Amino acid sequence: MARIYSDYCPVAHALEVVGDRWSLLIVRDLLRQPQRFTDLIHYSSNITAKWLTLRLRKLENTGIVVREKRQDRREVWYKLTPAGYDLRPVVEALWTWGLRYAMSPPRPGEVVHPDWAMGTLTASLNKRDRRLSQPANWLFDFTHGGPYTVSFDGENWSFKEGREDNPDVTVTTLPEAWATFLAIDRSERIQHINTLQLTGSPERVKEFLHAFTGRDESRRMPALIPSRAPKGTVTKAEVTIRK
Repeated sequence: MARIYSDYCPVAHALEVVGDRWSLLIVRDLLRQPQRFTDLIHYSSNITAKWLTLRLRKLENTGIVVREKRQDRREVWYKLTPAGYDLRPVVEALWTWGLRYAMSPPRPGEVVHPDWAMGTLTASLNKRDRRLSQPANWLFDFTHGGPYTVSFDGENWSFKEGREDNPDVTVTTLPEAWATFLAIDRSERIQHINTLQLTGSPERVKEFLHAFTGRDESRRMPALIPSRAPKGTVTKAEVTIRK
């Protein structure tokens, strides 16, 4: 049953179209690219096939979504109409507000998708104008979900699925542990570093830690970092920082 507010206001009327549970999350997923029904089920983790069908039907009837059957494929793909794409600023504003006021560590049963985690990370770094003194490649090797590379080119942050050769820092962790590390207050992150396994040269690991804690944690590292290396060699150290 459609939700009717009986309030003559553009906000109320807009919520009657996209304010139902799941609707804006479907739009969020379609803003990236057209998706199949199974893709949308995957990203909206707790939605049932029945509810997804109902929401897609309503979004189609209100001119937000269209379905497309490509000639070379049997699956039906869903994509946004121009009216759907005009919701991008709404979704981005909710993302910004949620990141600032509503984020918390993952709750029991919440699924952390590594690609969304990496997108949130790079968007946040760009929005806050966080910069390093030099370009960098960080490899996030999630224990489930595959590897992702986060790159800083001297101006902007980006990410892609897969590995880059010779990353400056490799982070091995669970997606849920990384989401928790980002969601807690910056001043408390140092207490959760033991959930990350960091591999790289001492200087680049220190740079990584400073980017997320704002502190120089090199004092925790001397026993784990070789103090000498043959001249002309590049030293890499595996650093697991514990409380």
